[in-house]
Amino acid sequence: MTTLTRREALSFGAAAFITGVLAGRTSVEAAEAGTLTIAFNVNLPSFDPTTGPSAVNPTIQAIYRSVFDQYIGQGPDLKFQPGLLTAWGWNDDKTKVWMDVREGVTWHDGSKFTPDDIVWSLERAAKQETGNPIQFIWSTANNYKVEGNRITGDVVRFEPTYFKWMAFLTGYVLPKDYYSKVGAEGFEKKPVGTGPYMVDAYEGNSYLRLKANPKYFGGKPAFDTVIFKFVPDTTSRVAEIESGSSDVTLEIPYEDFDRLKKKSGLAGVATPISDIGMIFITNVDPMLDKNVRLAANMAIDKEAIIKRLLRGYGKPLSTLEAPEYEAYDASIKIPYDPEQARKLLAASGYSPEKPVKFSIKTTRGFKPKDYEMIQAIVGMWRKVGIDADIEVYEIAKHYELRAAHQLGPAAFYNWGNAIGDPTTSTGFAMFGPSPHSAWKTKDVDDMLGPLWVEKDEAKRIAGWKAAIKYIAEQGYVIPLLQYVQPIVYKSSLKVTPNVSGALQPTLVSKA
Repeated sequence: MTTLTRREALSFGAAAFITGVLAGRTSVEAAEAGTLTIAFNVNLPSFDPTTGPSAVNPTIQAIYRSVFDQYIGQGPDLKFQPGLLTAWGWNDDKTKVWMDVREGVTWHDGSKFTPDDIVWSLERAAKQETGNPIQFIWSTANNYKVEGNRITGDVVRFEPTYFKWMAFLTGYVLPKDYYSKVGAEGFEKKPVGTGPYMVDAYEGNSYLRLKANPKYFGGKPAFDTVIFKFVPDTTSRVAEIESGSSDVTLEIPYEDFDRLKKKSGLAGVATPISDIGMIFITNVDPMLDKNVRLAANMAIDKEAIIKRLLRGYGKPLSTLEAPEYEAYDASIKIPYDPEQARKLLAASGYSPEKPVKFSIKTTRGFKPKDYEMIQAIVGMWRKVGIDADIEVYEIAKHYELRAAHQLGPAAFYNWGNAIGDPTTSTGFAMFGPSPHSAWKTKDVDDMLGPLWVEKDEAKRIAGWKAAIKYIAEQGYVIPLLQYVQPIVYKSSLKVTPNVSGALQPTLVSKA
């Protein structure tokens, strides 16, 4: 894999360093017939899709799915489909798992993909020392055995979402022999997968260039070259697409989306996705006061935020379950009631003249109008007796702080749940032992704990709905809205929206 020096990359300019092929030197190609250039909204911290904070960033899955394959595939409509496994399931009493492995697949380095790669990847993911954020899912099965192309394993603890996770975060297969040879450091320098694209060049915080995998089992992709330009700033992403420097971009302000999609040579699509905008609450002062939590919930006019800031693109939510999720319950409503919020705060000795004070963290430009939404919310809070200071941080910092349980009283985040199960929304966000939760108290854990092993599906979903209602009544989290993802692209292209929110190059083709 070749790279530009940082000095060379910066010399191209912040928003348009992709300018052409320079003789005798590695560079990044301008958008042309065989090249797709994406102005992407986040940087890529790591090439390993199974460890570290980036492994649970839903947005980065667009890159990971380009280079690597998952155990189980997932279509843009979120339906599961064969991946490196062609079939899978449990035995009748759910004490064993079985998986059939795809034949005829090769790694990017030319070596043969085998069932041993599946077993090694699963066993590695299950070890705490490897740093997989979902280790407690992968460790629920072990003792894998290979017979031909079938793998069997023992169920340690029944996990109803075990196979669903194989199409979700960290559910990627890595090359056993290659990784064992080069180690984590060598893999970062030259990652190898089985996916539709191969890594060709990378400059951290600047760009990633991929080349089509001619031997991909799913067929050669539409573009010979794909370039992800890392452009976290929304204004710069708008400039990228408007100037023609990039072919497609996403997560821009909705007013720019509405303007650009009408412009000659451009088109746009905006689809509800599985991402939820929400505010984590941590069980620290002053959030230990139920009146403060409920007041913070009730003082937010979600409809006004969606209408005024997001131009109507979004759906207000009262729980961490979107309508597409299995445990969604439309009867659970957190009302917009600023008068009741004032009464609750007054009962705890607070008022607009004597407000409760805390900080709220947020990203700026990661999602459309994220910072502006928090500004609006802070303004709404101020009217009822909450004085909140805004702290801006990068999304990578959010993951770091959340894992260390140091998010502080409140922190904005967008939660992705592309498999729609309550465990992967409310569960991981609210269950204390989860490294992804902020609120950690015994009452919630006692309700959620038994649901992780419930084998009766109807009983399991009913239990989750009851727990979700309780969490709403206690104000342990502040759900805001379901996102609608704006994508703008050149009209010479066709883009298939992905309900997961992952803008995968394989979902883009020539019109």
